Amino acid sequence: MKNNEYLKGRGAQQKVHNRFEAHLHEMRDDFLEFCRIEGEEAGKNKTQYIPIFPKTIVNKVTSPDVGMMHSMNPYQGCEHGCVYCYARNTHEYWGYGPGLDFESKILIKKSAPQLLEAKLKHKNWKAETIVLSGNTDCYQPAEKRFKITRGCLEVFLKYRHPVGIITKNALILRDLDLLKALQKDGLVAVNVSVTSLSEDTRRILEPRTASIKKRLQTVRMLSENKIPVNVMLAPIIPGINSHEIMKLAKAASENGALSIAFTVVRLNGAIGTIFTDWIKKTLPDRADKVLGQIRSCHNGNLNDSRFGLRSRGEGKIAAQIHDLMRLAKHTYFKDSSFPKLNTELHEQFKDGQMRLF
Repeated sequence: MKNNEYLKGRGAQQKVHNRFEAHLHEMRDDFLEFCRIEGEEAGKNKTQYIPIFPKTIVNKVTSPDVGMMHSMNPYQGCEHGCVYCYARNTHEYWGYGPGLDFESKILIKKSAPQLLEAKLKHKNWKAETIVLSGNTDCYQPAEKRFKITRGCLEVFLKYRHPVGIITKNALILRDLDLLKALQKDGLVAVNVSVTSLSEDTRRILEPRTASIKKRLQTVRMLSENKIPVNVMLAPIIPGINSHEIMKLAKAASENGALSIAFTVVRLNGAIGTIFTDWIKKTLPDRADKVLGQIRSCHNGNLNDSRFGLRSRGEGKIAAQIHDLMRLAKHTYFKDSSFPKLNTELHEQFKDGQMRLF
């Protein structure tokens, strides 16, 4: 691939070196030219599924900026390819790069349901909502094949344990039977990410996600089945989707969502390099403006690591985003609220069946 060539179907447009690795692998121009002349393929762009064998699956979340206490991720890496994804950096801890590796080398945790069951049965575990997924999407394309998330939902239902879900894939509707069973006892809530109403924007920003139409249909279907839905307008990127806030909120409300939430984009770690390369290839006419506005939200930087500010931003543009969100919530969600999940049943079902004595 030439340096200025757009790679269709992927978010990241380049392989990014893993900062923890001593050796660097790169595609040199002379090698690419040799492959062109010889008619050979320089590199494969196919997704690889790689099994891994973790010892635990439930993670305690310590960040004060994240509204969850515990999370679990059946997959590491994510084929959705969202170019702004904060989780890209975590792929480096597995020995891969945060660019194309993140969305093409997907690590599969087939033992996740068994590890979850062991956690829920542990004598010291007290029920607190566990969120699927705090890092990478539990309904990314790999789930259609491996069904690990469905297996985890079956465990949550068996032990009557509360579970939250974050996704941007309509595949969640495949598991509507389990979600309805969980909802009977107030044990499930879903967060659906809707970043733009423009399919053109969605295709380049989140290339392998469900269409906007399917995502809104998913919100509606879940809501019609009494499953509480929060729509994540995240991240808000100045100059790309910040002008859509009111329209996004209206669409979420009209399709039955009970609430909305948002974050201001921050390009932490290697994501700053990945996003900058991406926007100069996909939106070259506004690249400098968008990058400048993102910097204005983070004290002149593409990223801010300070708790309390890193996902909110500061400055005039961030203030405008917050004002619009307050107006959107007041206009479309004034009389609705998101429920708290039920933690009272799990103790009765901890041994796998309801205790009679």
